[in-house]
Amino acid sequence: MAKILIVDDSKTSRRFLRNMLEKAGHEIVYEAVNGREGVDKYKELHPDIVTMDITMPVLDGIDAVSEIMDYDKEAKVIMVTAAGQKNNMVEALKKGASDFIQKPFESDVILEVVQKVLEE
Repeated sequence: MAKILIVDDSKTSRRFLRNMLEKAGHEIVYEAVNGREGVDKYKELHPDIVTMDITMPVLDGIDAVSEIMDYDKEAKVIMVTAAGQKNNMVEALKKGASDFIQKPFESDVILEVVQKVLEE
């Protein structure tokens, strides 16, 4: 079981991730609505894993990953991306993201990625 921070400006995406991850036995420690809040809550709560949307207001997911990795080199961040954001994905992985999942979400894929990242 992991403590997970969800960072996504979409209420629908946050709800889906929360329901699916809690059903699998994980604990959602917080839901942040933008990258700035996500970075601040990471520093406060020290979750095991962060799911990070890329396109958000205030601070986007790529800059947020960069700030989290500067703060904690061991951070495990899973990027959440819509189709067609390949360049952003590559950039996020370069900044230190552990892996990524694509929307529309598939529960089994998300749970596999979370498990893989936890074991790294």
